Amino acid sequence: MTTAIKSIVIVGGGAAGWITAGTLAAKILNQYNEGIQITLVESPKTPIVGVGEGTWPTMRNTLKKMNIRETDFIRECNASFKQGAKFVNWCNGQKEDFYYHPLVLPQGFYDINLVPHWLVNPQNNSFSNAVCVQETLCEAGLAPKLVSTPEYVGVANYAYHLDAGAFAEFLKKHCTTNLGVTHLLADVIHVNTAENGDIASITTDTLVDITGDLFIDCSGSNSLLLGKHYEVPFISCKDVLFIDMALAVHLPYENDNSPIASHTISTAQDSGWIWDIGLPTRRGIGHVFSSAHTSVEQAEEKLHLYLSHFSSNTDQLSVRKIPIIPGHRERFWEKNCVAVGLSAGFLEPLEASALVLIEISAAMIADQLPTTRPAMDIIAKRFNETFLYRWRRIIDFLKLHYALSKRNDSDFWRDNRHSNSIPESLQDLMTLWRYQAPWYMDFDRAVEVFPAASYQYLLYGMGYTTEASPKGMSQPNRKLAQELFNKNAILAQQLRKQLPSNRELINKIIEYGLQPI
Repeated sequence: MTTAIKSIVIVGGGAAGWITAGTLAAKILNQYNEGIQITLVESPKTPIVGVGEGTWPTMRNTLKKMNIRETDFIRECNASFKQGAKFVNWCNGQKEDFYYHPLVLPQGFYDINLVPHWLVNPQNNSFSNAVCVQETLCEAGLAPKLVSTPEYVGVANYAYHLDAGAFAEFLKKHCTTNLGVTHLLADVIHVNTAENGDIASITTDTLVDITGDLFIDCSGSNSLLLGKHYEVPFISCKDVLFIDMALAVHLPYENDNSPIASHTISTAQDSGWIWDIGLPTRRGIGHVFSSAHTSVEQAEEKLHLYLSHFSSNTDQLSVRKIPIIPGHRERFWEKNCVAVGLSAGFLEPLEASALVLIEISAAMIADQLPTTRPAMDIIAKRFNETFLYRWRRIIDFLKLHYALSKRNDSDFWRDNRHSNSIPESLQDLMTLWRYQAPWYMDFDRAVEVFPAASYQYLLYGMGYTTEASPKGMSQPNRKLAQELFNKNAILAQQLRKQLPSNRELINKIIEYGLQPI
């Protein structure tokens, strides 16, 4: 009889390690008739990078499946609600240059493509404002739900902003206390190989060998198992995505009742962009840039200039320098080892892709967890194909932000529009979209990280021109489109009157909690 998978060893903590541990442990507890031991080995010396403070709406389901109360998560992780991203100065850098990438789908999205109808008659309305309510809610600083709305349920779709360090500690406590995960603090000093090339065990600095049937590499950019042990090549995408450095800072609020933005603010600079994320107790702000186009000193000047609009004491703030090596591994699952998080790769913080990649990686491992070693190679092949596709599509989507810009104030923006820096797959889509708006058939996988709606918000937020076409413009469709535009306008005004501010809702949750489902 074939030996069953009985033990999983996760090397590395942080968000990657603990999301993976929690996702696997919850799935095993709920669906297996006998347990699989999960051990997480974490170095006591490795600090959490903590850049990924933005999430996708998928995080709600991730937490819910771990049986975590949303109230506890918000209280303990310094979390706030996120309803999308506002991109400032990305189109041309002129006054009033902004657009939104919301988290709700356009009205009637599964029945009709509203893009052609909006292009014919935009009525002085941005695309996102015409087709969904979220731009109105974000501009007014409103929350996506009421305190009486049950946990994980939204009036408008939402994700979170969170404190990455607090989040990792919160998940660690939950996984070890409620989900049966064993936690060891130790440094891995050697990887021991079996005859078939699998990892048999790891040796730690406590001189203890930890055996396992499946090893998950969450060791960060060190990539101890997949990178250093198996020497799986790293594919750089520096020729496509130029960002390779971040300067990060925490900015306190002026007072305890300062507004909390209900969206990520991404403000373009001459050689990169600045993120601005509102948490209940502070703002996380950082400048990511291309070192080939500007110096660290110049980038820090830009950051302090941005901060000076909100604080007069910016010189007192501690700025952290974080190198970024954009790219990913050629394969993510090798033998009995799979990488999740930074050990698999990293691109840049734009569109908060880092945490969602961790979530969907952990979910696929949990959903398709091989029961025996012979099954593992098939699952590994499937995992590698799926995630190579996902990484490539994310690279295309991130690059599109830069390729569409009309800014001409620096080589950074001009170089980003050069055809030799734009993947052929994206060039093909951009050509297609000159003649027809993005829709389902443009993407050949059932589950996309960024669906057609995301491309619509980005393209038409940045003023992309698609030629008029008779496709979808029948009289019944024109009638339906106008009804949906009117419905959206009415709903936006209704919600503007009903919903509390982001700050008000967070304060009420901290004091009273949300209704359990």
